[in-house]
Formats: sequence, C-alpha cells, structure tokens
Amino acid sequence: MKGVAGLLNALHRGETALAAHLLAVADRHRAEHEVHHVATDLARWSRRHGELIADAAPRYGGAIGPGGGQEAAGRGAEDSDDVPPLLLDLRALHLAASGNAVYWEMLGQAARATRDERLLDLADTCLPHAMRQVGWARIMLTTQSPQLIVAG
Repeated sequence: MKGVAGLLNALHRGETALAAHLLAVADRHRAEHEVHHVATDLARWSRRHGELIADAAPRYGGAIGPGGGQEAAGRGAEDSDDVPPLLLDLRALHLAASGNAVYWEMLGQAARATRDERLLDLADTCLPHAMRQVGWARIMLTTQSPQLIVAG
C-alpha cells in the first residue's frame, strides 16, 4: 500500500504545518480574540490528527519522519505588502486547511476501495475537523475582509 503510505506522509506534513501556522497566527493576532482562541483550539485538532496518522502509518508501510511541514507556516511569494496581515494569514490558513481536507477525502476513498475499516475510521474521524477548519477560515475571511480592506 505504497500509495496510502505516501498519502499518510503528505497528510502528516500538512497537519503538522497547519498546527504550526494556526499557533503562529494565534500568537500574531492576540488582540483578535476569536482568531487567537479558535486558532489555538483548531491547532489541537491538527496535532491530534498528526498523532493518529503516525500511529496508523506503520500498518501501511509508511514511517512518519520527524518534524516536517513548515512550508505552510510562512506566507507565499504572491502575497502583497498591501494586503492586511490578518487577511494574508487567514488566506494561508484557508489554503492549508483546504489542502488537508482534500487529502482526507482521498484517504477515505482509498479506504472504501480497499474496504479498510481502520483507515476509514481515521478518515471519518479527521475529515469533519478538517472541514470545520476550512469553514472557520472562510468565515473569518468573509467577516474580516470588508472592514480590513475598506479601513486600510
């Protein structure tokens, strides 16, 4: 199951990176109480997902390496200094969470195709959290954009 092992590795990197980014955003935007507190809570989910993935990976021929996933913690080269920092952070969180959600969907489909109940349980446990992370980032972008862009 080399494909599953690769997907688990990608998910582990993505969840690790998202947790780090959520905590960095929470720290940078302490004054925005909802951002600070919710991002901290959502980071716990991603850390837990990483633990679950690390536990499951050996069954599929994978080994989760140490660290990894720091690429999502920074901002992309396409980001502009003209965009408010909170919106840049929320955009990056949305993209990272969306990428993870797609991987969880793919893992669930692989589990269904192979009738692997353990893998399906893992995907079914983590996908709803991933979708809530995506939804939160989208809602925050929707509610913060008008005031930050117009006030800027």
